[in-house]
Amino acid sequence: MMKYLFIAFGIIFASNLVQAQDSVVVVMELTDSKDDGKINNAQATLTYNGQSKLRPSSNGLIIFETTVGTNINANITHNAYESIYKTLKISKNYKSDSIFFSYEMDFRLKIQNIAGVDIVAPGVPKIIYKSKRLHVQDFEVLEDGRLVLLTYPKRLKKGSELLLYDGSNVVNTFSVPGVATDLVRDYRGNPHVVCKENVFGIHVDKNKISISNLDKGYFTKYVAPIVDTNTSKMYFSTFNPDYPAFEYYAYDQLDSTYLKLIGIEDELMMELYRAEYKWVDVRTKLWAKNREIQTGVDAEIWVGANYFTQSIYYKELYAPLFHRNDSLFVFDYYKDKQYIYSAEGEKLDSTSLLHHYLPKKTGWQKQLIQDRTTGEIYALYDRAGYSYLGWIDTKTGNVTEQVKLNKRYAEHIKIDGNFVYYVYREFESIDKKHLWKERLPYDFGAGTVSLPNENIESEN
Repeated sequence: MMKYLFIAFGIIFASNLVQAQDSVVVVMELTDSKDDGKINNAQATLTYNGQSKLRPSSNGLIIFETTVGTNINANITHNAYESIYKTLKISKNYKSDSIFFSYEMDFRLKIQNIAGVDIVAPGVPKIIYKSKRLHVQDFEVLEDGRLVLLTYPKRLKKGSELLLYDGSNVVNTFSVPGVATDLVRDYRGNPHVVCKENVFGIHVDKNKISISNLDKGYFTKYVAPIVDTNTSKMYFSTFNPDYPAFEYYAYDQLDSTYLKLIGIEDELMMELYRAEYKWVDVRTKLWAKNREIQTGVDAEIWVGANYFTQSIYYKELYAPLFHRNDSLFVFDYYKDKQYIYSAEGEKLDSTSLLHHYLPKKTGWQKQLIQDRTTGEIYALYDRAGYSYLGWIDTKTGNVTEQVKLNKRYAEHIKIDGNFVYYVYREFESIDKKHLWKERLPYDFGAGTVSLPNENIESEN
């Protein structure tokens, strides 16, 4: 149903381009031959009327305008799929203002290792912390190897406790004054406990744990967008969960200048987002126009943010930035590209990304995890409840093997120093949720790492 709604929106939107009675809008849908998934970032070379034009696909659709009575030769290519060659015949007697074609493409066998990877045996899982009274909800590993644990006795909403744990003993405890949800880190690596109304900074002074109150709106607006800092530069994003585009910037703290690194956008989602304005009632349009006058923000954006984002078809963007040593890595899944920048913001290289393809088959979870000590980056997959970690070679963007975690339905997976930490309760038991640890089959050395910003979900 969702696929056909996208197609309908695309046809309606593109049909507005038609100016003459003999014009027609052509919509080509590209899908995977095995799982029927939409194919993004294909390139179609269209030859007709003595001319050749290049058209990319967005969310599985290629849309362009032509005239009736035209034969179009379409050569469709993709770096992950076998090329196809089609001839589109538009009859002179065709009366509609749009025409639809659907084609399947075959995934290339030579890079089929995205789905059929080698599974490397991990280390034996070990319980790091367990309690007969407390469940573990979330955790953070401190620089000295100790852990901050967010725990609760019965239900998280009924009260939670912060524990400072040295691996053997609980050194200190602190009751959280609010309804806690999870732990996050800021760009400096400092842990915070997120509550329904507030965010509390966590401070560890020797063997004592304490917190300081920080307004949640302030944290979300001014702290969370900052991804990283170094001696002179600060890296931040303009990410907004209710808008299908954002940018990454570098701010030079010495001369107060900004440098735009890259813009991220889901193009088709943006078209649907803005097109929502056409379908709302007059009262809503008037409200949006008034907001446009007051703020300078387009009325279409006001309607999209308040209406289209509430539909099941809107998806938040996911294009994280990571820092390791003297390089920045941006994963733009909407262009199938990994971009590499220097610490000064200079673009150095780019590689193709394929590890997010065939998500129904691979179990791609739309999540990357960085080892907080080594800086290595892993893609998270889930198949039948088992989590798999695929190490990403940032020189190529490829995932060549995956490591299967021992426990099924592991939660809050984090990686530090070539070890995987996660929260787990024995399957089909009434036991408490404990903190577990597994050794990865890698021996990467320590690197200079700053953490990506971790989005805080808004309360409904």
